[in-house]
Amino acid sequence: MSEKRNIRDHKRRLLAAKYELRRKLYKAFDLPSDMRDKHRSKLSKLPRKSSFARVRNRCIFMGRPRSVYMSSFEFLVSFFVD
Repeated sequence: MSEKRNIRDHKRRLLAAKYELRRKLYKAFDLPSDMRDKHRSKLSKLPRKSSFARVRNRCIFMGRPRSVYMSSFEFLVSFFVD
């Protein structure tokens, strides 16, 4: 089951990276109001899963969403305690 979650999370990371530049462009603040409205509608048409807010840090060994050690490696802290 943990592999399935990690694969799903990896796919979301790839999708978020793919649409990252478009999202930043559509969220630009220093635009006239008419262009902002057009960009807001384009932003709403992008896939929801392409947002980095939907990406969850997971342990690469267990697939758990919490107690992930944030460093260059992502692993569960309690994995070494047990």
